[in-house]
Amino acid sequence: MSVIQIRRVIRVDAAELIAANLASQDYHLPWVTSFTDQTGFDNWFARGLTGPNVSLVARDVATNRIVGVVNISEIVAGAFQSAYLGYYGMVNFARSGLMTEALRAAVGYAFSELGLHRLEANIQPGNTASIALVRRLGFRQEGLSPSYLRINGKWRDHERWALLADMAG
Repeated sequence: MSVIQIRRVIRVDAAELIAANLASQDYHLPWVTSFTDQTGFDNWFARGLTGPNVSLVARDVATNRIVGVVNISEIVAGAFQSAYLGYYGMVNFARSGLMTEALRAAVGYAFSELGLHRLEANIQPGNTASIALVRRLGFRQEGLSPSYLRINGKWRDHERWALLADMAG
């Protein structure tokens, strides 16, 4: 039996996600800026309703508490069958291994339910925990993208890590 349940975010997740993000802000920085109010949740939620984005919530089955968030974004079908993978865990579950299980479930969802062929995770070089996480799942480093994403007002380099459906285990 799985210790993690993932599902698409729903509106009733708002208050709990906002509270978990607020409690995890120091843990998330400088790697990601997560939403911390209703407007931020509404904007994030709306991106997952239609279009090329799927927003998932990962919960610990034993406690039903939120372990983390996984975003499968900029999904392109056709000949490409690819998307970007973004994620972050909550501080209360740090170093527990549950985000590895959450990401494993999300990768399975992307490849089986969404029919994707490739997932790409872009990670700042100093984020050793996140790099170790994707390595555990079989992602391979493809290169470095200088000044790739603007986070907290600064353009930051990112390593490109990718996993193909036929490499996932």
